Amino acid sequence: MADYQAPLRDMRFVLNEVFDAPALWASLPKVAENVDPDTADAILEEAGKITSGVLAPLNREGDEQGCKWNDGEVSTPEGFREAYQTIVEGGWNGLGGNPEFGGMGMPKTLVAQFEEMMQAANMAFGLAPMLTAGACLALDAHGSQELKEKYLPNMYAGTWSGAMDLTEPHAGTDLGIIRTKAEPNGDGSFSVTGTKIFITWGEHDMAENIIHLVLAKLPDAPKGPKGISLFLVPKFDVNEDGSLGERNSLSCGSLEKKMGIKGSATCVMNFDGAKGWLVGEENKGLAAMFTMMNYERLGVGIQGIGAAEASLQSAREYALERIQSRAPTGAQQPEKAADPILVHPDVRRMLLTMKGYVEGGRAFSTYVAQWLDIAKYSDDDERRKHAEGMVALLTPVAKAFLTDRGLDACIMGQQVFGGHGFIREWGQEQLVRDCRITQIYEGTNGIQALDLMGRKVVGSQGKLYELFAEDVATFIEENSSDENLRPYLEPLAAAFERLSDVTEHVIKQAGDNPDAVGAASVDYLDLFGLTALGYMWAKMVKVAAPKADSDTSGFYTGKVKSARFYFDRLLPKTVALAEGIRSGSDSMMALTAEEF
Repeated sequence: MADYQAPLRDMRFVLNEVFDAPALWASLPKVAENVDPDTADAILEEAGKITSGVLAPLNREGDEQGCKWNDGEVSTPEGFREAYQTIVEGGWNGLGGNPEFGGMGMPKTLVAQFEEMMQAANMAFGLAPMLTAGACLALDAHGSQELKEKYLPNMYAGTWSGAMDLTEPHAGTDLGIIRTKAEPNGDGSFSVTGTKIFITWGEHDMAENIIHLVLAKLPDAPKGPKGISLFLVPKFDVNEDGSLGERNSLSCGSLEKKMGIKGSATCVMNFDGAKGWLVGEENKGLAAMFTMMNYERLGVGIQGIGAAEASLQSAREYALERIQSRAPTGAQQPEKAADPILVHPDVRRMLLTMKGYVEGGRAFSTYVAQWLDIAKYSDDDERRKHAEGMVALLTPVAKAFLTDRGLDACIMGQQVFGGHGFIREWGQEQLVRDCRITQIYEGTNGIQALDLMGRKVVGSQGKLYELFAEDVATFIEENSSDENLRPYLEPLAAAFERLSDVTEHVIKQAGDNPDAVGAASVDYLDLFGLTALGYMWAKMVKVAAPKADSDTSGFYTGKVKSARFYFDRLLPKTVALAEGIRSGSDSMMALTAEEF
């Protein structure tokens, strides 16, 4: 299997040439204080070295060894503790953190590139910094000043890690029925009791302390999701001077035996009157969690891109070296017994499909990160509100579409290897197993589709969709005279019109048919995602095409030709999706339970 190498050339292209991130950062004073183009480039370069040189070599062994549970204690695979120290000593744990408490304050547009490198190199390991970053986001946005001062500096430093404790054995998507309780102690603290499952890195040996953010219900809480509160529950109590005190009343009951990401600890956590502190307002725990969710769901989408990028790198190298049969047009390497499999149209179909989703997905994740930066840092109320609407609309697409296509790409990468793809030593089967979870956690992709179709599109009567529609329409109109773009703008405009028509169609259906949203949602998200990536590819062609004639590296010419494949072979899938959506819910809901 090819050694993972961070795709820095393409990341720089997306950041600097397609989205002009330096100009965005300069327009946001709170960001401009912390980053400039030289700093960003140095961060990318160093991130590439660490992820390729430190994390990637541990990926297979981490999968082979897994984490070990012994009487409540969890030990990590060989090399993970040392790698964790390398990450935290370099300040990577606090890359996007609040500078007031020791974070580096980097924008999400830049942090997203590091996250992709880390997830591509070693997804199981990468979940640890990812979960800590998510816990920090929620705490920074909703915690009291006292809690932030007490916990954030050590969490950004990586001395302490974070975990998010939401799911219970009977309550996954429907968090309103959780049973974990929090009883007030009379001194401002609470006693938290209950069991949580599927807690990623809930226990491990890499950090001195683990800070759990736990959803629980107060004794007089309203029923349902409006009665959920969020509590900070540390593994070890923290003394007034910041030193660690006694072990709290929480423990890891077991580790889950999983299909993939075996190098990470997925824990059953038991809280037995553990001391915790309220984060945010009583009964407003879900609001605090959703502050983190937009970032984490984009982060999961980025995991899909990362796994697909790793699979593409390996499959591409294999296709160049593996010789089997002759090209349909005649021998390409007559001096050898056969030609490299790259000459065969079907292998090219798979590699170009992977490339279309990976590079388009990278651009799309950066596009969403751009709106997250504006929503968080802009001083302009109107600009910030617009960005918040875009984030709300695009987040479920980023999470679900990028992970669905990420798994598709990993399976194609495995298929390029033929029988060798099924064998562990080549690494492709691990990427398939690891990527599979991304469609399930942080809200299953079916739930993401319901969120997009039901809450964001139908729920706003199309107003949130109009924000994206205006962005695409403006791009098409402003570039209508660009001869390089014309072959791409026409199919993009057709797909965009198709998406807009279907959006209006479902909004009308939903008024009379309660099944309309659920029946349309998954196909609608795919239609949206394919169109959005078409928009991204058109933006990339706008930059690449004028540079292609003088390109000796093959980067810009390859970008334009890859875009042509996307528009010819992938974007047309929107036609079938639209027809399926227009058929409505009747055939889906017609069978009785017995007829299944």
